[in-house]
Amino acid sequence: MKNISIIGAGTMGNGIAQVFAMNNYKVNLIDLNSNSLSNGLNTISANLDRMVKRDILNPKQKLMTLDNINTTVELNSSKTSDLVIEAVTENLDVKLKIFRELDQICSSKTMLATNTSSISITEIAASTKREDKVIGMHFMNPVPIMKLVEVIRGRKTSDETTNTIIELSKTINKIAIEVNDYPGFIANRILLPMINEAIEALNTGVAKVKNIDSIMKIGMGHPMGPLQLADFIGLDVCLSILKVMHKGLKDEKYAPSELLVNMVTSGKLGVKSDEGFYDYSKSKKAEVVAKQFQ
Repeated sequence: MKNISIIGAGTMGNGIAQVFAMNNYKVNLIDLNSNSLSNGLNTISANLDRMVKRDILNPKQKLMTLDNINTTVELNSSKTSDLVIEAVTENLDVKLKIFRELDQICSSKTMLATNTSSISITEIAASTKREDKVIGMHFMNPVPIMKLVEVIRGRKTSDETTNTIIELSKTINKIAIEVNDYPGFIANRILLPMINEAIEALNTGVAKVKNIDSIMKIGMGHPMGPLQLADFIGLDVCLSILKVMHKGLKDEKYAPSELLVNMVTSGKLGVKSDEGFYDYSKSKKAEVVAKQFQ
C-alpha cells in the first residue's frame, strides 16, 4: 500500500497528505477547488520549513516530501490508489456523493476511509458496494503533530480492513486506537460535551473566557483550554458534531449551547474567521496554532 489519495485540501486534508508524504508514500491530493489545492500545498511547505528550522527535517527531506505530493482537481485520478481518505466538510450528503463516485472509480481492492469526526461509518459504507472495505480514520488536528488516529469500524468493516489500517497508521508514526461506530465515537463523545459545558458556563456568567480556559489548563493539565480549543477546531464544526450526537443519541445533554449556535450564525467560527472566543485578527494563524503544541 504505497499510493494514497486524499480528498480535500483543507486543514485536515493537507495535514494528512503531509504526514503520508513525509513517510515516503505517493500522495494524490484532490480538491475540486484549485485555490484550495494551492493554499493546501503552501501550508504544507510552510509547515516543512518550520520543521527544517527546528532540525526535525533536513532540506533534502523537505524536497522529498513535496515531490511525493501530486495535486489535482480530478476525482478520477484516485482510480489507481490503494487507499482513499476523504477529508471534506462534515456534511453527510457531500460524503455520500463522494463515496458513491469513489466506489465506481476505484479498484474493488481499494480501501475507502473517511476522516469524519462524528458521522456514521456504517451509513457512509452503505452507499458503496464494498462495505467491508470502508472505515473511519479520524486524525487529530494538527495532523503532523498529534499522534492519535481514531480507527472506527462500521458494522460491516472487515477484520482485514481494520488490521490493515492499524498497521498502516504505525508506518506514519501514529498510534491507532480502534472504536466502534456510534455518534461522536470516543474522542468527540467525551470532548464536545466538555467544550459545550464550558460555552454554557460562559453563557450563564460563571466565569470569563480566559478564566475558564486557565482553570482547565492549570487545574486539569490540558494543553489548551476548551474555549480556545473550540476556536481551533472551528465553532461550526463543534456545532455540527453536537447536532449529530444530539440526534443520534437522543439525549438532551448533547444539545448545543444557545451561545454556540448564535456565534456560528453570526459568522464567529474561531481561528478560521479571525474571531471566536478570542480575537485572531492580528495574529498569524499558523504561528498561533504551532505555539499551542510546542
